[in-house]
Amino acid sequence: MRAVVVNTPEATPVCADFPDPERQPGREPLRLVGAGLHHVVRGLASGRHYGSDQAYPLVPGVDAVARTGDGRLVYTGLARPPWGTMAEWLVTPFEVELPAGADPLAVAAGMNPAISGWMPLTARRKEAGELGTVLVLGATGMSGSLAVRAALSLGAQRVVAAGRDHEALERLRGLGAVTVPLAGDTPDAWAAALGAAVAEAQPALVLDFVWGPVAEAAFAALGRPGMDDDSAAIDYVQIGSLAGTEAVLPAALLRSRKIRISGSGAGSVSKAQMIAEFPDLITRFADGTFEAPHTVYPLSRVSEAWAHQGRTRAVIVPD
Repeated sequence: MRAVVVNTPEATPVCADFPDPERQPGREPLRLVGAGLHHVVRGLASGRHYGSDQAYPLVPGVDAVARTGDGRLVYTGLARPPWGTMAEWLVTPFEVELPAGADPLAVAAGMNPAISGWMPLTARRKEAGELGTVLVLGATGMSGSLAVRAALSLGAQRVVAAGRDHEALERLRGLGAVTVPLAGDTPDAWAAALGAAVAEAQPALVLDFVWGPVAEAAFAALGRPGMDDDSAAIDYVQIGSLAGTEAVLPAALLRSRKIRISGSGAGSVSKAQMIAEFPDLITRFADGTFEAPHTVYPLSRVSEAWAHQGRTRAVIVPD
């Protein structure tokens, strides 16, 4: 079959012949419709992501929309390595049928970034009964903007969206979010902007898609002087690390606040938990609650897709 193939961690992926995926009992082969080129896909292909097994050659891709033998469109993924989803044929362990009205390529582009914020949001709502105020760091990327939309749709009392893309922030403000531009290049300036937002409404949940110095600015904004009892708990969830893989965590913040810092991602969230949430997510793409701007590339133009940048998500489709 034709597939995107990564031969070494440093090599640009190419379109080439690759063995058909191994058959699995009870699982029919699916024909690719579209597979999103997500940050995690790049990280796994290059060996930089913690989930990489460093085995090459491989077919990249963690999820896709595909067509069954009887013509149904399904969302699927988690193919057994070395096979991924950027190939003409897929054999995968699950299928979720797309409802009428769902754009299959938008689903392919948006489901992976959407699930990253959705899981901690739904976990918090189940645990606390409500979301309260949600602060999203890195809100102008696709994952962050979908998290803002998800928090609003799940009934958050207030959603604060922090990021550096002013045009994207304006769109989120139009949806009902409070926006915090992170202007300048200094964490001190970011901490001041975040501090002003935090002073208006203490977040019950922080979704951090960027980490690094932005996280350090958030820690400074969340800190407080004095030894009075902390009135409200904060869940701080680390999801992405586009701004840096390391951040300094002040000891005083942990002692002075009822704050819980955790991560959310493959490994800490089970595959079964994520699969159970997929139908609800897909419904939101079908009804227009979620949007995922995308740019389409056929398998034969994978090198262009790999170089793709901007506000849209690259989606690989068959030639």
